[in-house]
Amino acid sequence: MDRFFTVEVISQTSDPQQVIYAAMHQDYAESFVWHDRDRFPPEARCGEIIVKNLLAGNRGHYGPLEHPQITLNCGYFPHSTMQQMRTHRVGVSFDVQSFRYTGKRILDVISGTRDVEEVFYLRPEGQYTDRQGKHYEYTKELRHQDIEWCLAACHRYYDRIQQGFSEEHARGILPFDVRQHWVMSANVRSLMHLLDLRWKADAQLEAQELCELIWPHFKAWVPAIAEWYEATRLKKARLAP
Repeated sequence: MDRFFTVEVISQTSDPQQVIYAAMHQDYAESFVWHDRDRFPPEARCGEIIVKNLLAGNRGHYGPLEHPQITLNCGYFPHSTMQQMRTHRVGVSFDVQSFRYTGKRILDVISGTRDVEEVFYLRPEGQYTDRQGKHYEYTKELRHQDIEWCLAACHRYYDRIQQGFSEEHARGILPFDVRQHWVMSANVRSLMHLLDLRWKADAQLEAQELCELIWPHFKAWVPAIAEWYEATRLKKARLAP
């Protein structure tokens, strides 16, 4: 796991499994369920009911899962990972750090106040396989060359800024995988779908690591649903719940 990657919770619907229970219950209840809220089962029991009545046996009724929402702050991931995640916008909202306004960290590398690897992402040394199954090694020497290339790009960026270039113009010469932060909101259903897509075995390494960091927050938030997901869907690429 990259030492800078991080995911933190900004906010989340409280008692999310009770919220799902209320939505599910209204589907078949004669009463206006708001009047019954004091009689809802406890949060943990609601989770058990949801798994039994909605999820077990692949019943496929996922609508009630769309009501609770969690907002995550994802930090220090490469630009390419942000692009992969932002592709999945159904039920997921994004606000992403703009390189048009946030070039100071590039200049910080030049001043020595920020490490180059805090600003640019490079994969760790090791053995890799491309999509055609060809094997190759990313050696210490090759990685060092790439760090030097990132440093050179920072110097070129600095020169362009000093020449009066706008940040949106100067950024064009930077290596692709500048680290980037974003805020992401998702409901229970859309977050499971995102995990289906980006935590499967052939997903890109960095996307899988993002899912690894999202997972503990999801598990703490909706534990019964997470337990069901872990047993039935986790890393199985069963898409679009």
